[in-house]
Amino acid sequence: MSQEKSLQTADKSVKALFANEKVKAKFEEILGKKSAGFMASVLQIASLNLPKDIEPNSVMQSALMAATLDLPINNNLGFAYIVSYNQRQPDGSYKKVAQFQAGYRSFVQLAQRTGQFKTISAAPIYEGQLKSSNPLTGYEFDFSKKDSDTVIGFAAYFSLLNGFEKTLFMDVNEMKAHGLKYSKTYSNGLWQTNFIGMGQKTVLKLLLSKFAPLSIEMQKAITADQAVINDVDTDDVTYVDNSYEEVEIDHEAERVRLMIEDCKSAEELTALLEQVDMTEEQMAQFEAKMKELKKAKK
Repeated sequence: MSQEKSLQTADKSVKALFANEKVKAKFEEILGKKSAGFMASVLQIASLNLPKDIEPNSVMQSALMAATLDLPINNNLGFAYIVSYNQRQPDGSYKKVAQFQAGYRSFVQLAQRTGQFKTISAAPIYEGQLKSSNPLTGYEFDFSKKDSDTVIGFAAYFSLLNGFEKTLFMDVNEMKAHGLKYSKTYSNGLWQTNFIGMGQKTVLKLLLSKFAPLSIEMQKAITADQAVINDVDTDDVTYVDNSYEEVEIDHEAERVRLMIEDCKSAEELTALLEQVDMTEEQMAQFEAKMKELKKAKK
């Protein structure tokens, strides 16, 4: 019998599922004395941040993944998150399910646990700080040369105790293109509310997955990130952000939206209007951005 079937309850709520003795035993098996506090934090997140009709087992499996990785579920700490996602079903209907998301700090934490890293970090790069870029030898930054508050990209770096080191840099356009390509929640999720955090996490995750020695925990975190966890014991996951089309994205409309958002002056915005045939919705965004820019200029 699968774990999902064995842990079902008659009441379909998250609270009822977490009150199940078998569920409690599962968390105690993983976390020991910390299980009660961990489960309480998950229930608080579910109560405050998740829809009432979310599929309870998906919440539990996401929580179990965080527990297995020994990462707290607390939005203020930035280690791991449980977020809601509308998953399209075979009959065309939609079901609200929980998606596990690893935070920036989780990858730093998991790297530190291996005992192989001397240094690991990621940071937004501001205008003036990128001094040189070479695809073979790497990048040079001067963090004392911040010309403005405009973020031009993100960089991640690590060095190992054996002397190996690596840096990865992605400019803002590359980061936005990555988010747009791989995240179907790009327009209304963490990419919009916490772009700096998502940028740091993304560049560090890509650097680690390509060049770092990966522990079992790190491999599990990379695999589970931005996925619906079907069964934590078998690493059975569904990649809702880059699998089948749960949500259709109009990439051209999203490109125009980002271009409007990135305009820094009324003149630049007006020039964009002459280049792009905007829809009614985009014109509304254009007018709102124009008001914002004119107000900031006063």
